Amino acid sequence: MSRTSILSHAARVEPAPAEHDLFTALQDAAEPESRLVLRGPDGRDILLPESLTRFVVAAVQDLAAGNAVLALPVETRLTPAETAQLLGYSRPFVARLLDEGELPSAHLPGSTHRTVRLADVLEFQARRERNAEGRRRITELVEDHDLPY
Repeated sequence: MSRTSILSHAARVEPAPAEHDLFTALQDAAEPESRLVLRGPDGRDILLPESLTRFVVAAVQDLAAGNAVLALPVETRLTPAETAQLLGYSRPFVARLLDEGELPSAHLPGSTHRTVRLADVLEFQARRERNAEGRRRITELVEDHDLPY
């Protein structure tokens, strides 16, 4: 029996064009010390913890920019195909990254199939972005100072 994609079942929020002004206003109003209150159907107010407030504020920033938001636990286990989809790479390229240890993975018990933690995928992507930024800065320095490359 095949497994359906984890990514297809993640909580996805798409910004509606009519909500853009509201998201922008929420983004402008959010301060580091802001707190959110959830009003229940019985009228009772519940003060949300700071961690949840930071999560909502981060989501509002992306929604205000017109981006969809996907909510997944960072401990979610992905298949190599899902990992490739998330990173925008081909599945064979991701398989090579797994084989070379560039991206940590674990074999399913008694199987050759592998899974990858979302947290490891996010760290891998952040590392690649840092490396690209470093290369960009070096290129700028070389060009600005007319150094031989």
